[in-house]
Amino acid sequence: MSDSPIPGTASSDERFEALVAEAAAVSVDGWDFSWLDGRATEQRPSWGYARAMADRMGRARCALDIQTGGGEVLASVPKLPPLTVATESWPPNIARATALLHPLGAVVVADEDRPPLPFGDAAFDLVVSRHPVTTWWEEIARVLAPGGTYFSQQVGPASVFELVEFFLGPQPPEVRGARDPEQARADAVAAGLDVVGLRTERLRTEFFDIGAVVYFLRKVIWMVPGFTVEAYRPQLKALHRRIENEGRFVAHTTRFLTEARKPA
Repeated sequence: MSDSPIPGTASSDERFEALVAEAAAVSVDGWDFSWLDGRATEQRPSWGYARAMADRMGRARCALDIQTGGGEVLASVPKLPPLTVATESWPPNIARATALLHPLGAVVVADEDRPPLPFGDAAFDLVVSRHPVTTWWEEIARVLAPGGTYFSQQVGPASVFELVEFFLGPQPPEVRGARDPEQARADAVAAGLDVVGLRTERLRTEFFDIGAVVYFLRKVIWMVPGFTVEAYRPQLKALHRRIENEGRFVAHTTRFLTEARKPA
């Protein structure tokens, strides 16, 4: 395909540079992906985590949201429990979540996302988490009151690996198989919890321009560790051409929903 531009239009290389520059400059603070509207789509799990979590929040007295990000999901709850606490480790997100959640009556606690959680034993009757990087099951069991519930949507194995492997090459079986829902079940049981629900779905994700890819990899930093535009410019250019030729880049996410209870 020739890169000679039609009069009045930009060449493929010019479009690449413009899209990448735009995506590299935009803020990736918080956990709001609205910048991708019209540029990427992600199929949502059928169970509706935010709605189901809000229902449980409405019946709780003391609740903890672990790794709240910018607090966007927790802020969507119509009725927070009388005592609601959120933890977050990344400073830009701590500031964002504080500004969003404090007016709603929720406290944001800076936490390094490693044991121990900065709370006493049996402090909460509900603990929730959406897409935690690590699930510290023993700590969750410790801070749950007897009869309390842990409710979480998590990223499953080989999620968006079509994109990951485009940049990093084929990944070994132990990497592709990490974040196994059945391992999560076993870890929860080992921590003394009863797993009362576990569902898994594989969902379609589409990127419509290279700017969407750059933004996604800047925001979801564990997908391609150490990602920068300059470090991966050849791969980005190749993917840009592919998206222009095919209209999109298709990947698949894996999500699982788990609910576990501490025996009364």
